[in-house]
This record gives sequence, C-alpha cells and structure tokens, in this order.
Amino acid sequence: MNLKKFKQKIILAVLPPLAWLMIWLLYLSCRNRFHLYEGLKESNFISSFWHGDFLMLPFAYIKSKNKPKICVISSNHFDGELMVKLYRFFGFHTIRGSTNKGGARVLVESFRRLKDGWDMGITPDGPRGPYHHIADGVVAMAQKTGVGISVTKPVFSSYYELSTWDKFKIPKPFSTIDYYMLEPFFIPKDMDMEEAKKLVYERMEESL
Repeated sequence: MNLKKFKQKIILAVLPPLAWLMIWLLYLSCRNRFHLYEGLKESNFISSFWHGDFLMLPFAYIKSKNKPKICVISSNHFDGELMVKLYRFFGFHTIRGSTNKGGARVLVESFRRLKDGWDMGITPDGPRGPYHHIADGVVAMAQKTGVGISVTKPVFSSYYELSTWDKFKIPKPFSTIDYYMLEPFFIPKDMDMEEAKKLVYERMEESL
C-alpha cells in the first residue's frame, strides 16, 4: 500500500465519525426551524440540493420521514467515499458514480429504486461543478419515473463559506437554520432536456 492510499484509509476511518459528531453538536447548538411540505410523508420524491449545501440536510430528511428510505448519488472520488461513510450514520444508502461519468448504470439503478418507492438525493451540480450547474441526471430521473422533484435547501443566519468550487457552507454554532423541503414539481416526459434543466435551475434558485 502506497503512502497516499494509507493516509486515505486512515482519514476514512477517522473523519466520518468525527464529522457526524460535529454535525450533531452544531445541530444541537443551533435554533432549527423546519419548513417541510407535509405531502412528502405520503409518497417518494427526488430531493435536489446544491453540492455546497449538503452538510446539515440529513436532519431535514429524517424530520420529513419516520424511517429513512433514501439513496444519495455519490461520486467515486475520495470525497464521495467520505460522504458515503458519513451518510451511513444517518441510515442512508448510496449509489456510487456520476450521472455524467458511467451515468447509464447510475441512472438505471436510480430508476429502479424510485419505482420501488425509494426517495433519491442528488446534487445537480456535483461532484465537480460547475457551480450551480444543472446536469442531465435529475431531469432524466424525473422524466423516466414520473416522480416529483423537491427543492431542498438550508438557510443559515450565519455561516462560514469555504474557498471551494461549490462555496461549501458550514453554519456557525448558535446560529439559526431554516430547513426547506418544498412541494415537488413534475417534469413532463416530452419536455426538451434544455428546457427541463432551465426549469429545475429556476426552481432551485427561487427566493424562499
């Protein structure tokens, strides 16, 4: 095993549980307000959120569903592996890969899960951007399965923003966090891909 792989193995063993503990401490220190569409309890949906916003979003999902039944699309990159191990602490499942690279396998698996009643979590601009760009995957899932897209977003009263491509946000302790999971919208099967991507972008960028 070379040095790089050894370091990654140590990080994968140590960082996810520490991150899970940090997230919970942040959550407990903050004032948390939930604005969740009630209908999400009754049917499955596609949760669409920007890559830089994902840190605190597990709390919105576990508040919306009594039992987690969600798959999150996660890249095959090292940071994707970190996300996989972190989300396991919340009882989430993952589909490894990208809807752009090796996309056919990922999409087929996501279609199957959605048709079986699972929820799906996806970052349309992940895993490498560009920032707030809509890739084809979220549209393909919605059109193929007829499942609605719920825009999911945390709004922090005060936060740190990292100098990363996704402008990753971390709420400051003792701040207020508003969690939004909006009423799902649907994409007609015959809508042009570019028009559909524009619709998704507009819904995700609407003022809350």
